Amino acid sequence: MLETETAHAAAPALPPELQSPRAKLVYLYLTTNGHATVSEMGDSLDMKKMSLYSILKTLREQDVVARDGDAYTPS
Repeated sequence: MLETETAHAAAPALPPELQSPRAKLVYLYLTTNGHATVSEMGDSLDMKKMSLYSILKTLREQDVVARDGDAYTPS
């Protein structure tokens, strides 16, 4: 029997300070995409902007996400 290996991209390590499942989701989205606006995240993650602003504020306070104009990037 011939086995094939599947290449898997290593998932980025989550910062230990991230406790909320939604914060983890937003962080993983940003690390995968490199950067995104709140509108892009809301559309892609099916989350309300108000929730995203709150999550992003917390992530910025924890220095795991940075704001660059209208976009957010992982720190």
